[in-house]
Amino acid sequence: MRSLSLQGLPDKRRQKVLVPDWPDPEGPTGNEVKTRTIYTGVTNGTERNQLTGGNYAPADSELPTGGNGYQNVGKVIEVGPDVCELKIGDVLFMSAVHAEYAVMPEDGLLVRLPDSMDRTEAALLGICSVAMRTCRNAELSMGERVLIVGAGILGQVAVQVAAGMGARATICDIDGTRLAIAREIGAAEALLDVTGEQWKQQVGEASFDVVIDFAGVPGMEDQLISALRPQGRVLFIAGRDKVTYSFNLGQGREVRIRQNSHFDRDDLHNTCRLVARGLIEIGPLIRDVVPVSEAKRIYDTLRDAPDQLMGTVFAW
Repeated sequence: MRSLSLQGLPDKRRQKVLVPDWPDPEGPTGNEVKTRTIYTGVTNGTERNQLTGGNYAPADSELPTGGNGYQNVGKVIEVGPDVCELKIGDVLFMSAVHAEYAVMPEDGLLVRLPDSMDRTEAALLGICSVAMRTCRNAELSMGERVLIVGAGILGQVAVQVAAGMGARATICDIDGTRLAIAREIGAAEALLDVTGEQWKQQVGEASFDVVIDFAGVPGMEDQLISALRPQGRVLFIAGRDKVTYSFNLGQGREVRIRQNSHFDRDDLHNTCRLVARGLIEIGPLIRDVVPVSEAKRIYDTLRDAPDQLMGTVFAW
């Protein structure tokens, strides 16, 4: 089958390309279903981490690897003997890889898509569900002030989820185009351009109950904590090797530091429900819908010039 493959290059860089002959997945058996892929979505942060040999990337000795990613929209083409709820012809979002076929238990990390949902938008439900997980983990309350750091896909969706939870959401970035998208969507109560030295001018000391960091800029931990009110929460989401901050700064505010990993089935199903109802907008975040044959170009850009990409969907 066709699959994307993460590969090493002679100059120690990495690339991700489409290969025609990756082994098919085994199954389905038991309560598994097999799908033929229609669209997959690029997970910008995770997949760039893999391309640059980041903290949760496979080692060079493990390359090449197949698939990667976790956003797959496909149609069920075969079901195992114990499948009860899904049927051939159903269209699913699955937390599955960039490959022509996928196999997963019907009670796994998947959701049956409503007929009304745009399939290209559904290809980004994984990133959206991470944003949902993050906001739930932050335990946002009505009227709380939350600062979303980074206006990429995760930040854009997190602002919408936070607003839906009743929080007063502010989003900041150094990219004016991304801030313009947030303005178009309209969920943020404030948008801050923090280019250069503007962080100090735009982000007030002890101004927020919660700070959620999707940007992962090294060395910013003290700045993030300084923006917190006493007993505030800071969530470190973006990939990083370590978190380093001034202990007394955190102790003086009695901060709570949190992390979260992926998302679960409940996050996914609730995200799908809200997208279907128009309460989370994905459409403005999609910049590229391209044939999967163009994957190398997309991933070279993600590796070398990530700011040029936003939401990217591959058509299979």
